[in-house]
Amino acid sequence: MAVITTSDTPLARKAISRSIASRIIHRAMSAPGFKVGLIIFCLLALATAIYPEVSGIDPTKMDVKARLFGPLFIGEKWSWMHPLGTDQIGRDMLVRSLVGLRYSFLIGVSSVAVTLFIGCTLGMIAGYFGGRTDTVIMRLTDAQLSIPMIILAIAVLGVSRPTIPAIVLVLGISSWPIYARIMRSIVMTERQREYVRAAKLGGSTDVRIILTLLVPLLLPPVLFTSVLDVARMMIFESILGFLGLGVQPPTPTFGNIIADGRKYLLNAWWIATMPGVFLGLTLTSINLVGASLERARNSIHGGAE
Repeated sequence: MAVITTSDTPLARKAISRSIASRIIHRAMSAPGFKVGLIIFCLLALATAIYPEVSGIDPTKMDVKARLFGPLFIGEKWSWMHPLGTDQIGRDMLVRSLVGLRYSFLIGVSSVAVTLFIGCTLGMIAGYFGGRTDTVIMRLTDAQLSIPMIILAIAVLGVSRPTIPAIVLVLGISSWPIYARIMRSIVMTERQREYVRAAKLGGSTDVRIILTLLVPLLLPPVLFTSVLDVARMMIFESILGFLGLGVQPPTPTFGNIIADGRKYLLNAWWIATMPGVFLGLTLTSINLVGASLERARNSIHGGAE
């Protein structure tokens, strides 16, 4: 019978995992970049949640009389009602940018969730069972990695209607191999631990071991890494929108707003610039938070091992 040390019991391993997660968060919060990124993100989230509702402005409503108003105090045509100006058919740029941020962030988070689910699930199965199962999954991973994400997204969305669920699914499916490889390598190490062997000897099924022992232990570190992928997914969503393969008008997203504004760069630069500013601020805030978490995780990972 396997001899289990105190530090290698399931409860002890989960306690260590929670301790490492709390240490990562605590150390990341002490970094200036984390604080700046979190403040920017919270301000953007508040503005996105509150202003479109309080203003009562419909982001898709046309107003020809307010056509091509500039931002406050810029040019001869501007209005307090439209602080960031209006577009070529009189739609408010501030509301459209904030609503676009909603959709972009929703798609980014949802895509990463799909990626995590597929990648971590397949990675755990490959790493835990090994053998032919591992070989098949790893060959699928290699095949998926050989296809660039943007090419796959264009190919799929170009022949189907680019709805939000379709965009989320395509972006999620195109990125899972990275997480599958990471999870596989970790699980291959963990399955040799005494607590896993003891659980098998105790009659636990493989599914139970994976769900009750490995998932709670291994998923938190991966979640910290996935924060940076939210920003990457938002960029790809904007690219697809710019190419006309994202969320379709009149629903505003960063990509289709910028695409509409590129024709007016000389005389109405704010149409394309304002959503670009909001996108840049959002990506900066997410990258600051994600990079701080990643550095904190790397700095204590060796000691936790």
